[in-house]
Amino acid sequence: MKIDTLVIATRNPHKTEEIRAMVEGLGITVRDLTEFDNCPDVEEDGATLEANALKKALAAQRCTGLPVIADDTGLEVYYLLGAPGVYSARYAGEDATYADNNRKLLQSMRQVPARKRQARFRCVVAFVAKGQEQLFEGKVEGDILELPRGEQGFGYDPVFRPEGYTRSYAELSAAEKNSISHRALAVEAFKAFLQS
Repeated sequence: MKIDTLVIATRNPHKTEEIRAMVEGLGITVRDLTEFDNCPDVEEDGATLEANALKKALAAQRCTGLPVIADDTGLEVYYLLGAPGVYSARYAGEDATYADNNRKLLQSMRQVPARKRQARFRCVVAFVAKGQEQLFEGKVEGDILELPRGEQGFGYDPVFRPEGYTRSYAELSAAEKNSISHRALAVEAFKAFLQS
């Protein structure tokens, strides 16, 4: 499928830069919702990551008239039965900061031994263009650290260590993280779809 412009349904500059770097080289102009004043915020009230990603993509496509990708990402901690999951962005409350969410997660895991701290990051990317809807998924297994480490990235990056690594996502360079992350895997699947 050939597209010239792609809108990322976000106003989060971290997410925009991360995805822009991932699609670099495809000859696509990447824009985000900061360039469209008429696009309303979309309430992420879906019961699944898939529902939220698709809801955001459909709303942004209606608003911009352009091909759109939107994602929803959840950190799923096995000991916490998949929490925070779809509520990852607001785990510590509606107006919670990244630090608030990390604090709540670490508090919830305070007495959990290392062998039971497994988690996975899961990202669902929804692509919507006129008459077309596609979903792509990326997952990365890892574990939750006892204390935040690193200054890179955002969200739960300081407390998540991907499997096979000794460093947290936040201790990896942007290029390293972009080559292995859950979002990178979902965007790679999207890129393969575009190139097919």
